[in-house]
Amino acid sequence: MTPTLTRHGHTDLPAIRQILLDIHADAYAAERDDPFHQTEKFAWFVDHWGARPSFDCVIAHDDGHPAGFAYGATAALGRETWRGHLSPAPVPNGTFALSELMVRPAWRKTGLAQRLHDTLLDARPEPLATLLVDTTHPRVQALYETWGYRKIGERRPFPDSPLYAVMLRGLPPAAEEEA
Repeated sequence: MTPTLTRHGHTDLPAIRQILLDIHADAYAAERDDPFHQTEKFAWFVDHWGARPSFDCVIAHDDGHPAGFAYGATAALGRETWRGHLSPAPVPNGTFALSELMVRPAWRKTGLAQRLHDTLLDARPEPLATLLVDTTHPRVQALYETWGYRKIGERRPFPDSPLYAVMLRGLPPAAEEEA
């Protein structure tokens, strides 16, 4: 069966929060000992992103079972993750920050991750999209490159977080040449 995708916004967070937490717990079951990937920490991120009025989330259900999700929000002007990596700043302005893209193990390698990603971004008005990828996962970075992203730098957003590749897509060709 092909999973059904549903879109949710800021006001839907109370209804979808536990679904996101359950998918995360399953997706990161092998990394339960890693403090950065604990469910409690992830819950903080869900609440942080979900509190933004521009929060946008797509959830996949397969035969009634939550299979994965993607969510993010408009990046605050001047606080985009690409700042400090590109000079001059890209024009036009406006960046969607893809915070999480997660698929449960049983649905991995089915194309679901790209469906979630594309469905989320296709409805966004921002000309740029950014995301962070753990630098110890080069295959994930390579996958995002096939979706039009390119690595523009690295950053560690929190003292206990992994080192992430900062990835960006949507730059016009002239801006890419200057970067």
